[in-house]
Amino acid sequence: MKTVKSILTLLIFCFLPNVNAQESGFNQDTKVQTKHELSYYQQRGIEDAQHEQQFKVKSKAEEREFWKEQKQYEKELRKKNRRAYHAYLQGKKDGYAAHHYHCGSHCNHSNYWYQNAGYYYHGYRQPAYDNRVPRTTVNSQIGVGIPKVRLRVF
Repeated sequence: MKTVKSILTLLIFCFLPNVNAQESGFNQDTKVQTKHELSYYQQRGIEDAQHEQQFKVKSKAEEREFWKEQKQYEKELRKKNRRAYHAYLQGKKDGYAAHHYHCGSHCNHSNYWYQNAGYYYHGYRQPAYDNRVPRTTVNSQIGVGIPKVRLRVF
C-alpha cells in the first residue's frame, strides 16, 4: 500500500509541472494574438482618421450618410470586441491629434465634420475659423432700502 501511494505521489509531482507549463504556453499565445489584434485596430483607427480628414463630400446628405456608416461600424465593433474598440478609438484620437497640430485655415472642413471630429479629439469641439467672442458677464448688485417706521407714544 505504501508503494502505491508513493508511486502515485511521484507521478502527480512529475506530471503537474508539465500540465501547468502547457496551460501557461496557451495563455501566452493568446496574449500575443490579442496584442497583434489591438495593434491592427489601432492602425485601422489611424488610417480611418486620415481618410475622414481627406474625405471630400459632394452634398450634406452624402456627408451625413458617411458619418452614419462610421458610427454603425464603431457600434458593431464595440459589441463584438470591447478591447479592439478602445484600441480603434485610441488610434483615431492619435490620428486626429496629429491632424489638429498642422490643420489651420487651409483645411476646409464643414461644421458637421467638426461636430464628429470633436468626439475623437477635444481640440475640434469648436471650429478654428469660428471666432466667437466669449460672453462677458456683468455682476451688479442692486440694493433696495426698506424704510424704517417707528411708533412713538406721547
